[in-house]
Amino acid sequence: MDIYLKRKRAKILLLMVAIVIGVASLLYTNWLTKKMAQEERKKVELWAEAIKQLGSSDQLDSDYLNFLLEVTSKNTTIPIIIVDEKDSINSAYNIHFSEPRKGEILTKELKKMKEKGSPILLDLMDNNYLLLYYRDSSILRNLRIYPIVQLLVIVIFIVVAYFAFLATNRAEQNQVWVGMSKETAHQLGTPISSLMAWIELLKLKDVDENLVKELERDTSRLERITERFSKIGSKPELLRINLIEVLNSALSYLKSRSSDKVKFISNYDTEAYVETPLNAALFSWVIENVCKNAIDAMANSGSITIDVEEKSDQVLIDITDTGCGVPKSNQKTIFQPGFSTKKRGWGLGLSLAKRIVENYHNGKIFIKWSEMGKGTSFRIVLQK
Repeated sequence: MDIYLKRKRAKILLLMVAIVIGVASLLYTNWLTKKMAQEERKKVELWAEAIKQLGSSDQLDSDYLNFLLEVTSKNTTIPIIIVDEKDSINSAYNIHFSEPRKGEILTKELKKMKEKGSPILLDLMDNNYLLLYYRDSSILRNLRIYPIVQLLVIVIFIVVAYFAFLATNRAEQNQVWVGMSKETAHQLGTPISSLMAWIELLKLKDVDENLVKELERDTSRLERITERFSKIGSKPELLRINLIEVLNSALSYLKSRSSDKVKFISNYDTEAYVETPLNAALFSWVIENVCKNAIDAMANSGSITIDVEEKSDQVLIDITDTGCGVPKSNQKTIFQPGFSTKKRGWGLGLSLAKRIVENYHNGKIFIKWSEMGKGTSFRIVLQK
């Protein structure tokens, strides 16, 4: 459980770092755009003064005239529209348009410029004046949206990296699962064969018949476990069989191996016939793992209720216990390999159950309901 808390904290830390970087980028770009906007304002005011000087005097020194002409020629990026006192467009600069749409485009541009801010007054001779409107250059406009684009790129990169890491992690987990399962099945094979031989020898001796039957039952149980492990990693064969029989068999086994303080309630018709594509050996393992998890949550004292609801295309199986409940913070991680709240155990039971239901039976398993101190309900959804 500690490893998942550390991972969660690491994810939160990375998210906070990303937020800090994003906010810092936005603040810096905002400061930079303000500085550039101020510089563009000064540039436009200088340009306006040059236009004013050129239009208000007939006799100018040639050097000064050349200087004014150079100032006016330097503005190639800031869109400008000059209107007269009647608000009629006098001239326009750095605005691209086709001649048929000139009036329409200039009118739209002028409206945008008026929304941006107040104009610059060009006071000419004889009490005449012009108004100069402008708006940000394309460079400044692009700079304003740059942080948003930058954040989008960062988010996309993080999402792609996360899913790539997730896929790699799952692939590694699958390899570990398969390797461990195959090796377990292989290792169990030899002692099971020896036990079967010893049972046959005991039958020839004067040994209590009930003892031999119990040994045979446990050996058969070991054979079933070996079969289950051998199927992990390979596509199991799904047969159309009666789900109710599989449930009855699994619950019968659990009752015989559980405390008398644990009550199993089959809240369905135990004689019904509900046909679904199943691998009986693996699916009974799912029921056992979920119920054993419930027994641990109840500290070996309480009730486990199994409900079955048949729909047109699905079968819903609810396993509800009266245990301690699962905190909301653990309801997603409880199915991950290695997650366990117990001091003993590997935390593989529910992970195996999820793998068997979702990967092998194309179903779903999740926590339908849980309340601290009252219990938990697991739902298994199977396709018919």
